[in-house]
Amino acid sequence: MTAPIIPGAEPWSADGTNGHGALVLHGFTGNCNSMRGLAEAFHRAGYAVELPLLPGHGTSVEDMLGTHWGDWSSAVEAVYESLASRCDRVVVVGLSMGGSLTCWLATRHPEIAGIVCINPATQVSIEMRELVEQMVVAGESVMPGIGSDIADPEATESAYEGTPVQPLLSLFDAAEEFGSHLDRITCPLLLFTSPEDHVVPPTDSDHLAAHVSGPVERVTCERSYHVATLDYDKGLIEERAVAFADKVTAS
Repeated sequence: MTAPIIPGAEPWSADGTNGHGALVLHGFTGNCNSMRGLAEAFHRAGYAVELPLLPGHGTSVEDMLGTHWGDWSSAVEAVYESLASRCDRVVVVGLSMGGSLTCWLATRHPEIAGIVCINPATQVSIEMRELVEQMVVAGESVMPGIGSDIADPEATESAYEGTPVQPLLSLFDAAEEFGSHLDRITCPLLLFTSPEDHVVPPTDSDHLAAHVSGPVERVTCERSYHVATLDYDKGLIEERAVAFADKVTAS
């Protein structure tokens, strides 16, 4: 790391009382700040919780330049396996790229009790890919940031101000790969979507809902933008996510 962890971005874990676990995942260029409230809601409900800080995140954008999907996904799978080894059943929850990682994990681990995706990134725009590829060819390493897309003026996400382009391309590649296997997701899915999202198109949620094999429950976050876990609908997300986890871990 070239810089200390941003205050509030730290990873967080807690033991549970109900025998079940919740793995909670933040988004691209974000950090644990965006998911801490949701993680704590699971803990209050009795779940053992793991909220990891993904490699390259939560310090400075320079630390993220050399990372890619393989770093994030391998870190997530290691944390999941550790949590699953000490819990009866596990739910996985993710925002944005955290939702991408959640879907990827569910294609590989059918034993997951249920997944919760909040404005997940599941598709790649051809135009966006071409733009990012052109930036790479031009020698650019960082483009304008995508963080803190929040309707509530009192809330802020402590994401990076810039977006590293090579890591973003690795996310695009991964989305195309795991996107062809969404039918392998057989566990229940709770899907939160913000109609006004300036980072990930709501059609990504539609695509996910249409291609998984398991049951889908959808919730619209009418009052929130992309980072809905810090926005006006954060209470709704916490309540519905915990209720969903209670249901799928009891079955």
